[in-house]
Amino acid sequence: MMRLAINRWFHLCLLLVLVAVAVGLSFSNARWRQEIRHFTFDYYNILKPRDPGNNVVIVDIDEASMARPELGQWPWPRDVLAQLVEKLNEQGALVIAFDTVFPEHDRVSPQRLLSYIPTEDGAGDLRAAIEKLPDNDTVFGDAIAKAGNVITGFSFVTEETGNRPMQKAFFSQKNAERYVRIMNNATVNLPVISKGAYGEGSFFVTADTDGVIRRVPMVVAMQDQGKDGGDISFFYPSLSLEVVRYLLGEKALSIELADERFAELDSSRFGVEGLRFLKNKVLIPTDAQGNFLAYFAKSRDDWYVSAASVLDGTVDPSLIRSKIVLIGTSAIGLKDIRATPLDVFRPGVEVHLNIIDQILQEKFLHRSIEVEGLEAVAILVAGLLIVGLAPFIGAFGQAAMVTLLVGGGVYGGWYAFLNHGQLIDVFYPSLALGVIFMASALLAYIRMEADRRQIRQAFGLYISPDYMKELTNDPDKLRLGGEVRELSIMFTDIRGFTSISERLSPEELIQLMNDFLTPMSSLVMENRGTIDKYMGDAMMAFWNAPLDDPDHARRACLTALQMNDALAPINAALAERAAQNGQKPLVLSAGIGVNTGMTSVGNMGSKQRFAYSALGDSVNLASRLEGQTKAYGVQILVSERTKNAAGPLAFVELDLLRVKGKTEPVRIFTLVGDESYAMTPDFMAWMVAHQSMLDLYRAADFDGAEQALVQARSASNAQMNGYYDVFLSRIRTLKNNRPGDGWDGVFEATSK
Repeated sequence: MMRLAINRWFHLCLLLVLVAVAVGLSFSNARWRQEIRHFTFDYYNILKPRDPGNNVVIVDIDEASMARPELGQWPWPRDVLAQLVEKLNEQGALVIAFDTVFPEHDRVSPQRLLSYIPTEDGAGDLRAAIEKLPDNDTVFGDAIAKAGNVITGFSFVTEETGNRPMQKAFFSQKNAERYVRIMNNATVNLPVISKGAYGEGSFFVTADTDGVIRRVPMVVAMQDQGKDGGDISFFYPSLSLEVVRYLLGEKALSIELADERFAELDSSRFGVEGLRFLKNKVLIPTDAQGNFLAYFAKSRDDWYVSAASVLDGTVDPSLIRSKIVLIGTSAIGLKDIRATPLDVFRPGVEVHLNIIDQILQEKFLHRSIEVEGLEAVAILVAGLLIVGLAPFIGAFGQAAMVTLLVGGGVYGGWYAFLNHGQLIDVFYPSLALGVIFMASALLAYIRMEADRRQIRQAFGLYISPDYMKELTNDPDKLRLGGEVRELSIMFTDIRGFTSISERLSPEELIQLMNDFLTPMSSLVMENRGTIDKYMGDAMMAFWNAPLDDPDHARRACLTALQMNDALAPINAALAERAAQNGQKPLVLSAGIGVNTGMTSVGNMGSKQRFAYSALGDSVNLASRLEGQTKAYGVQILVSERTKNAAGPLAFVELDLLRVKGKTEPVRIFTLVGDESYAMTPDFMAWMVAHQSMLDLYRAADFDGAEQALVQARSASNAQMNGYYDVFLSRIRTLKNNRPGDGWDGVFEATSK
C-alpha cells in the first residue's frame, strides 16, 4: 500500500515538474522555440495571406530592360535614371522610392570620360566640349530635387566606411538606443543625390535564423562621438517608413517606449512599443527592438511595370497615376532575392511593398507580452487539468480532453489572428500538452504495471485466476489499508488431525497436508474466493474481498459442497498408498464452517510485515461453527445469515446454538446439496419430517420429537445419521431431565 502511494505521489510530482518546465520554456528565446513560433506564424500567413491593395507599383529593372541596347547592364547612367524620375512624375506618380543606393560616381558621366581622352593637339576641342556637358550625378540629383517626391535609400554594412546618412526625418526619443538595432557603418548616396531627396530610408533587412524575412527594422540607430566625448545617437527610418512619412506630410516621429522598469527586467520583451507620427498621431506598432512584423500578400504580376516601358513611353499611364512607385529589381543577377513565409525566392523590393501596403491598410500584427503570458497560463491550466483528472478519466478520456483543449486553442489562435492580428503560438502549447499527456499515459502505464505486479505478488497465491485478472486490469478496485464490508467467511479443519499426525513421519505429514490443502485451496480460488491463511491443518478463506462479489454467500456454500466431493479421490489415493505399504488406510474428513457478516478486511500487521486479512465477530462465529461440526455429526455448518443470502440450496436446519463466547443464539444449518437437489420430492418430504421434529423438540414435546426423528431419519436416506444420533441422545436426556418453564430450545455449546 505504501509503495503504491509513493509511486502515485512520485509520478504526480514528475508530471507537475513537467508542467512547470513547459510553462517556463514557453518564455524561452532559444533557437528551437523561435523556430516553433516561426512555424506557427508562417502558417497563419500561408493559410490566410493578406489581401493586397492597389496603391503600390514596382518599376522593375528587369532582365528585359537590361537587354535593351540603349540601357545595357546595371548600373545605368544617372542621366537615364533622371529621365526615369521625370517620366514617372509626368505619368502622375504619387511618390518614388529607390530600393538601391548610389554611393559612387557614375562611371559613364562625361567628366569621368576626360581621363580617357588624350591631351595632345587635336583633342582639345573634344575635351572642351565634354567639359561643358552636365555631370550625370548632378543631373540625377537635380531631377530628384525638382520632383520633390523622391525617397532615396541607403544600406547599413559591417565594413568600415566612415559614412553616416543624411537625416531627413527627425525622431523624438529618450534612451531608445538601448533597444533598437545599432549599426556603425553605412553605404550612403552621393551628397549631390541625397540632398534633393525628400527623405532617405534604410532598405536594411535581416532574416531570421532560417533565412526567412518576417520582420523589418523600422528604425535603426548610429552613434557618433559628441563634443563632450560622449556618444550621440542618430536615428534613421526604414525606406518603407519614409514613404509613409511623405504620404502623411510628417516631419518628425516619436519612438514610443514601454515602462523602463519593465525594460530593466527583460529588454527583449519590453522596449519599443511603436513609432508615432507627431501630427497625425498615427501609431505603427513594432516589437521591443523596433522591428515591424510583416504580413505578406501573395506576389502578383500586376505589381510590376518594366522600367524600359516607362522610359520609352509605352507604359499605360493608369498603372503609374496616383501610385506609390518603388524602383527595384527582379533580376536574379543583381542578387536582391529574399525568402518570405510565402515564397523562398522573391525580389527584395516586394518586402518594402508589403510593409507600405500593410501600413496603409492598418493590417498590423501584434505579439505582446500579454499574449506570451496567456500561452503560459493556458499550458499551466490545461496541464493541471490533465494531471488532476488523469486518475478519473483514463487514457481515452485524457486523449479526448487534450484534443478538445488543443482544438480550442487552435481555434482561438486562428480567430485572434484573423480578427485582431494577434500572433498566438498555438503549436508550442499543443506540443507541450501532447508531451504532458504522453508522459501522464506512460507513467500511468508504468504505475499500473507496477501495481499489477505487486498485486500478483501479494494475491496471486490466494485468490482465483478470474479475480486476479479483474484485479490486475483495474487495480483501483483494490483498496488497501482496511475497510468494513460484508464477507462470507469459511474455516476448514481436518477431523482427528492430532491422532493422524501421531501415525505419520514428518515427511508423510507434510505430504498429507499438501494432498489435503492443495485441492481445497484450488476450489476456493476457482470460486473467486480469497485464502486468508493456513493454520496447521486448518484454512481460512473469505469471499467479497478484495473485489466485490454480490454472490459471495452462494459461492462459499457451493465451495463447501465441492470440498466434500473433493475428499473422495484424496481418500482413495491415500487408501491405495496405504495398501502398497501394508498399512491401515487413513480417511480424511473435514469440518467446514461458513458465516456471513460485516467484517474488517485489509492489510493488517506492521510496516515490516503485513497480510491481507479479515477480523471481527463474524470471523469468530465462522470458526466456532467449524468447531461444532463434529459435535453435530455433519461436515458443514452455516449460519442463518449465510443460508438466507445463498439462495435456494439444500439447507437443513439443525439447531438453535449459543456458541462459546456469544450471548445470542444462532440458528445453524447444514448443507447437503445444491438447488437442483433442493427441488426434489425426496428432499422436500425429508424437510417436512425434519421440521416437525424440530418444532416438537422446541415445544418440549420430547416423545413426539423422538417419533418424528425416526421418520426424518428414514426420509434422509442415512445422510445425517450422525446428527440424528446426537439429537436422539439429547432428546432422551431431556425426557429424563425435563427442562424448566424457560425452555427455548437453545443448545449451549461448552467447547469451541
